[in-house]
Amino acid sequence: MPTPSILCCFFFYFFCIFISFCLTDGTQLILVNNCQESIWPGILGSAGHETPREGGFHLSCGEQTVLELPERWSGRIWPRQGCCFDQTGKGSCQTGDCAGLLECKGTGGKPPATLVEMTLGGPTSPLHYYDVSLVDGFNVPVSMVPIGGGVGCGVAACEADLNVCCPAALVVKKEGKVVGCKSACLAAKTDRYCCTGEFANPKSCAPTVFANLFKAICPRAYSYAYDDSSSLKTCRASRYVITFCPPN
Repeated sequence: MPTPSILCCFFFYFFCIFISFCLTDGTQLILVNNCQESIWPGILGSAGHETPREGGFHLSCGEQTVLELPERWSGRIWPRQGCCFDQTGKGSCQTGDCAGLLECKGTGGKPPATLVEMTLGGPTSPLHYYDVSLVDGFNVPVSMVPIGGGVGCGVAACEADLNVCCPAALVVKKEGKVVGCKSACLAAKTDRYCCTGEFANPKSCAPTVFANLFKAICPRAYSYAYDDSSSLKTCRASRYVITFCPPN
């Protein structure tokens, strides 16, 4: 029969394993392609943050992959569609293109593109902040859903296909097909619509009729620059699922 000291060592050993497992640094992002076509996710770390997986890769219809991100990672992820690359990784995408490269490697996506933005903790707070943004327009429905995390963790999403109801002035077509919907800022490029210059504050920059349309269809996504209250989500989860073309 084991002595009490041996039993104590035994339980202490497994307790340490359990604690180390629970306190593993970093956050997992599970990227799922639920679209009826391939998606090429683009990734860009914010200044001072690494860009995982060289910034871009292919995700077939029905495929999923896991990104392991370090603590306090900050950056964005967006879907690219209609891409074609050669063996050297050079080519182009119909939407979200990053300088004609499969691996974006520090290059952002060309709008319009639906953005998933996140800051996974910071020097003064362990909380995660994340959102789905239509400020640069829309190309593919996207959602970000925490796994666990407790009370208060919300879903950031634009689950509807805005291309179906995009106003004619904002439509982007490729080969006769609507592949994207510009934001008012992207289409007009004025301070009023982009919340810049004299309109660079929430008091003077009000949502446009187009932003209100986006908000009505996708209430859990940013529709314009100062759409914080209902769009920015706060959580502290170890895993999140980002789904392209989530069930609507």
